[in-house]
Amino acid sequence: MAYDEELAERVREVVATEADVSEKRMFGGLAFLVGGRMAVAVSGTDGLLLRCDPRRTDELVTVPGVERFRMRGREMDGWLHVDPEVVGTDEALEQWVAHGVRYAASLPPK
Repeated sequence: MAYDEELAERVREVVATEADVSEKRMFGGLAFLVGGRMAVAVSGTDGLLLRCDPRRTDELVTVPGVERFRMRGREMDGWLHVDPEVVGTDEALEQWVAHGVRYAASLPPK
């Protein structure tokens, strides 16, 4: 399944003013990297794959429609799956993308 082009364009608009942003096809979707580090991706299945500060994972997954991302059956701190309904408004999308951008920008560039 291809990723949601409309959601990708919305994310592109949100990150347009950020420094050192690039795009790369990853995980069956389209990832947006900051300093070479993935910040957020439009999932190939639905919604967003979002990077966040691992210390905030427990807090962020209390929001309905947000859960830890699972890779090979294992839940991962610092990685979230965000349902499309959660980012239905531009304001909500900006807030969620900001988590990923802030965290990726805090890491050393690749």
